[in-house]
Amino acid sequence: MTTTPYANTKSEVKVMNSKVIRLILAGIAVYAAFVFLVVAFYPDKPENMDWKDREEYNRVQITKLKLGSTREEVLALLGSPDITEAKRQDDTAIQVMFYRTQHVRADGLTTQDECTPLLFENDKLIAWGEGAYSSYQQS
Repeated sequence: MTTTPYANTKSEVKVMNSKVIRLILAGIAVYAAFVFLVVAFYPDKPENMDWKDREEYNRVQITKLKLGSTREEVLALLGSPDITEAKRQDDTAIQVMFYRTQHVRADGLTTQDECTPLLFENDKLIAWGEGAYSSYQQS
């Protein structure tokens, strides 16, 4: 019986298969560890996001808002607003903070029509959405 230099015995094949399986499992373990480290230690801050991710992030976070939240709580949740307006009316401080939530034009600028307005009275959230800005303009 003649053998070729490439002929393997069953035991050699089993050893090779077990090495391949170990390498695959080690690769999966390294990948899982990398993903865990990225998720655990890379904070998903609004300031670090591109505009598309920021829009989606803002939409999700705005759904979590509660009336009466402080301005500081909203800033901690959403980060700095894209646009802001403020005025004082008698003893009441009124502020509108605009957060980008939709894309209207590809002009590189964020405009009010691409944002959701959040209305604050004396640093407390009293309304959000287009109706909030309308009431701010009428006051």
